[in-house]
Amino acid sequence: MSISRITTNPEVMVGKPVIKGTRLTVEYVLNLLAHGATTAEILEEYEGLVEEDIRACLLFASQSIQNTTFMPLRV
Repeated sequence: MSISRITTNPEVMVGKPVIKGTRLTVEYVLNLLAHGATTAEILEEYEGLVEEDIRACLLFASQSIQNTTFMPLRV
């Protein structure tokens, strides 16, 4: 798996990170997963995607928050 499957370009989706060769943003794919879509369902819906693309989105998100400090939310 490689994060190189994710790219940014100011002229594509306003510079949001996307799966290379598509207009599918990392944010969109993560949102699908968060709302219960399975990898198989996403792959079926978006022709040309492969499982590594989905994993690259997860890796990108993981690395994006790696050096972030979070403050606890008041409950």
